[in-house]
Amino acid sequence: MNMKRLSLLLLICIVSILGLNARTFVLITGVSNYGNEQNNLGQSTKDAKRFKELMLTQTKDITLLTSSNVTRANVLEKLRAICNRAQAGDRVIFFYSGHGTPGAICGYDANITYNDLMNVMSTSAAKEKMCFIDACFAGTITGAATESSGTDDIRSKPGQAIFISSRPTEISRESPILGAGFFTQALLKGLRGKADKDANKQITVLELFKYIYGDVVKRSKGAQHPQLIAPKDMYNAVVGKW
Repeated sequence: MNMKRLSLLLLICIVSILGLNARTFVLITGVSNYGNEQNNLGQSTKDAKRFKELMLTQTKDITLLTSSNVTRANVLEKLRAICNRAQAGDRVIFFYSGHGTPGAICGYDANITYNDLMNVMSTSAAKEKMCFIDACFAGTITGAATESSGTDDIRSKPGQAIFISSRPTEISRESPILGAGFFTQALLKGLRGKADKDANKQITVLELFKYIYGDVVKRSKGAQHPQLIAPKDMYNAVVGKW
């Protein structure tokens, strides 16, 4: 084996070990138009589109669904597809902005339970799985079970971090002045650098949550409290770079 070929093989091994070829797969969903003026929201589709713009700085593997396309079948199909594509060193991200009800997010045609979402996510080989849920009563996700693990507690799932906009009994607010939900606005600002406490150009899970929590509690005047569901070994995982 000549030296050039040996060097190439060594480089490939190093890249593999360092995870430099890892990919991030993102499914972004937002529902403003529910087909009923009384149920429509003003900012959720904007939330989804703005989150996509930000994610494009991190990856090109993005699927965006808005309003009438956010059906139960479509969301679960697309989520299953990216979960199947992701390999052991990869990351899967799911984002939702819209109405929520205890135990579920509200798709255009039907509720999508947190059990539905978590069961699909649990099938992926991805090293890291992250969810961002901007919906009323989002805190009820803590009761979601995963069929693969046979547990009703998602709080200690390895490699998993779930950012939710509110406690189980709280509504999640949006503002036409901000042009976004309080939670999504804080999420976007945090990932653009506001959450970078140590100024190293990287945003960790814990840094991002602390920023989101402080910003939302302040804007809502103590009426809305975001929550983080993640094992401690995920606290230093890097959500994004800016």
